[in-house]
Amino acid sequence: MSIAQIEDWLKIGNGIVFQGKSRDEMYRWIEATLSRFWYKSLRKKEKTVVKKYIMMMTGYSYAQLTRLIKKKKDTRVIRAVKGNRHTFEKTYTPEDVALLIKTDAAHDRLSGVATRKILEREYAVYGKKDYERLSKISSSHIYNLRETRQYESQLGSSFEKTKATTIPIGIRRKPEPNGRPGYIRVDTVHQGDCVGKNGEGLKKGVYHINLVDETLQWEIAGSVEGISERFLAPLLQQLIEQFPFKIINFHSDNGSEYINKIVAQLLNKMMIAQTKSRPRHSNDNGLAETKNGGVIRKHFGYAYIEQKHAQPINHFYKTFMNPYLNFHRPSGFATKVFDPKKPGKYKNVYKTYLTPFEKLQSLDRPEQYLRPCLTMKLLEQFAKQLSDTEAAEAMQKAKRELFKSFRVPEKKSV
Repeated sequence: MSIAQIEDWLKIGNGIVFQGKSRDEMYRWIEATLSRFWYKSLRKKEKTVVKKYIMMMTGYSYAQLTRLIKKKKDTRVIRAVKGNRHTFEKTYTPEDVALLIKTDAAHDRLSGVATRKILEREYAVYGKKDYERLSKISSSHIYNLRETRQYESQLGSSFEKTKATTIPIGIRRKPEPNGRPGYIRVDTVHQGDCVGKNGEGLKKGVYHINLVDETLQWEIAGSVEGISERFLAPLLQQLIEQFPFKIINFHSDNGSEYINKIVAQLLNKMMIAQTKSRPRHSNDNGLAETKNGGVIRKHFGYAYIEQKHAQPINHFYKTFMNPYLNFHRPSGFATKVFDPKKPGKYKNVYKTYLTPFEKLQSLDRPEQYLRPCLTMKLLEQFAKQLSDTEAAEAMQKAKRELFKSFRVPEKKSV
């Protein structure tokens, strides 16, 4: 008789429900209960108690009870709606659905548009009277018939949704170099598009291939006309061979330019493991993407460069840019320290700036990582041929000459 008694009842009355009550009797009891407790004037917490009580006794869901309470509020009574509801006449009979099942089974369930064309042809071209109604069906309504119980019981179980293709190339994991060089990250940078003259369509620019070692930040870049296997595989081999140390692991995103059989065979031949980025781990290839912006875009920008200039750009990288980046351009190396604002967490602090070659020198016994016929002494001699500023000036001069070659010569007027 009170809200407090209902709260006690809810604690001990679990499992008690009405038995053998009709819908009309159930509605009248709900109406009487809402009136007895003056539901409209109750506080929110008390309304929740009454709702739980009615739901426990009747077995109705929260949504059902909410609709009934709204009906009580609007009409002051709760009555079941009786009478025949309006229904639309069915255009397509079970025989038509059976014909659709037969057609889909024969054609391995084509798209709605293709199936509609077949149904039209069965009646118009081949004169099959059974297909008269189906010949006028819309493409979208074919999918409605495919969702009927008759269709699914006979044919629905024989079709499955398209499954994602699993490519058994590369391992989905983040490389763990543990302070050793030879674990490189790779990414592609596209040098813009251009709309061709006289409606020639969209013309693709050159592609930059950027390889960065995770431990040393040793960076080797190159350029290629296209990212198909025909262009990319030979360049990748040349770029990998420019590293002075042995390559152990090759990590990329899931792009098809790297996840394919040609690249896999090349890496397997060179005894290099291949890994690829994991889903929902955007930082797996973050180092290469950072270098894309800090190096490639900084020097080449975003403007369109024709594909025919890929070879001169490649020569510029190999002769000027790559030596400058690795022997004369300092990079920041992170040190993990405790974050005072977040107990138990670490943060990266960038206080150490070294060139990649200086970072290589700082390793314990760096000679063990070098390729055969290379020594630290030879690398030191190469590093001291030019100062950092001299190497930068030589690189900038070569870059200006390179960019001049990109310009289209103006035709002299006669």
